[in-house]
Amino acid sequence: MTQYHSKPVSQEGWVEWSLEEDAIWHDLVKRQLDVINDRACDAYLHGLTLLDLPLDRVPQLPEINKVLMETTGWQVQPVPALIDFDRFFDLLANKKFPVATFLRTRDEFDYLQEPDFFHEIFGHCAMLTNADFATFTEHYGKLGQAATAKQRAYLARLYWFTVEFGLVKEGDRLKIYGGGILSSPAETMYALGGDLAVRERFDLQTVLRTPYRIDIIQPKYYVIDELSELFKISQENLLQQADLAIDEGLLPPLFEPKEPTHVE
Repeated sequence: MTQYHSKPVSQEGWVEWSLEEDAIWHDLVKRQLDVINDRACDAYLHGLTLLDLPLDRVPQLPEINKVLMETTGWQVQPVPALIDFDRFFDLLANKKFPVATFLRTRDEFDYLQEPDFFHEIFGHCAMLTNADFATFTEHYGKLGQAATAKQRAYLARLYWFTVEFGLVKEGDRLKIYGGGILSSPAETMYALGGDLAVRERFDLQTVLRTPYRIDIIQPKYYVIDELSELFKISQENLLQQADLAIDEGLLPPLFEPKEPTHVE
């Protein structure tokens, strides 16, 4: 597995991407555009139009920030490959979305565990132009600042099943708004295709109690009726809801436990 390190960012917010990284970006975006065309929600597709991401090169952070600031007042913030929870919540609470400035290699073209530049920019930034989604994400950050470590563990499931892997109804169809799906061709096809995936109406307590693994295709997705529902969720007493979920405990997982890694 490749060890990734974020690339340096200039004072003006620019990153020196290589020609190979530009080519990787092109191939990632082109492949995913073909997959999400009729599967992404309208708000995402509208945001993608606003962002007007270049196809022939990796976009620069100031280009993204200009659009986000004009629409919802958000910004992207360059960070190392991994940041701690305190930093993560503080950034979201201040309307700054963390973006690691590294791009996956071709060896890990289809999947890598750490969120890279493609995942964060292509998967998430289009939705940050939507007011309901942006407000929900900001409130989630403020919530995390006030939460205990135990509450954070349960609240992480709310983020996972909305911002990362959420589905939304549009007319009589299901569409995708979660960035973890929208940046993965396999997950995009699986989430909406066939009967293997479980798709359930969003219920806050159920979501908070649902286990997940980050290294597999998700066995279950939760569906909201419309994106404005995210704003309504953000107005609930979510710390109290987390405590209720803690008291009830986790639901049985729909996946096998991860096998431990043995080091010789």
